Amino acid sequence: MGDNAPIGIFDSGLGGLTVVSEVLNLLPGEDIIYFGDTARTPYGSRTPAEILQFMHEILTFFTTQNVKMAITACNTMTALGLEQARTEVPFLLIGVDNGIRAALDASSNKRIGVIATEATIKSGKHAKAAKAEAMEIKVFPQSCPQFVPLIEQEKFFGPDIAAAAREYLKPLALNQIDTLILGCTHYPFISPLIREIMGPEVKLIDPARETAAEARTQLAHQDKLATRAKGRVRLCFSADLPRARRVAKWAIDFIRNKELVPEFELINLHDYLKV
Repeated sequence: MGDNAPIGIFDSGLGGLTVVSEVLNLLPGEDIIYFGDTARTPYGSRTPAEILQFMHEILTFFTTQNVKMAITACNTMTALGLEQARTEVPFLLIGVDNGIRAALDASSNKRIGVIATEATIKSGKHAKAAKAEAMEIKVFPQSCPQFVPLIEQEKFFGPDIAAAAREYLKPLALNQIDTLILGCTHYPFISPLIREIMGPEVKLIDPARETAAEARTQLAHQDKLATRAKGRVRLCFSADLPRARRVAKWAIDFIRNKELVPEFELINLHDYLKV
């Protein structure tokens, strides 16, 4: 039977566009509504109470849009609020894959690095997931507080992001990791820089791909996959549409290939809280 209702994808800013790209590649028939909270990014240094409130507001917006599923394309919100939020919304809700299983498959020495926001690292979710998979894994977490602000400023290259990357990645190299999980959906934007610093022997794991695969699995299991061949994409942001347009063109394969013309919208979440 299928279900042509939209999928909602949300993040603290522009990083979740990497998840949008993976979902579009895997599920081109789905309508996508993306919300990036560019007015309040970054989330990683905010209090848990603030993050949970922001998440509630975004999910309320998606409820008004009658989505069939929402994807938390933000590791910070996934770590802090996913389980509680699942009990409060009338649709399927999944978080960003933690990347541990993919890292296990890729790693030879079972020394796995994780780079993420401060809030995600403090949650300890990657270490907990690793221990649940295999006791012999050694996880080396590293918070990267400057990455999201720099990426949101479109500093994918240059001395500022390079200096921050060298600072954060040096301890991981010294610990001889052979696999590195990009524990924030912003980080694939700078994967060429990370590869250059870590060297070709270190494998990078982008959990966005596993997240898209999980979305497809859950929708298929509940017979909710779209029946159309090509869907629409609405890219909604809470601030700075010109910057969002620039980054989206860089981030999403379909836009680069001119196979998709998304709709861009400026959204005030508080308008939907009154509904």
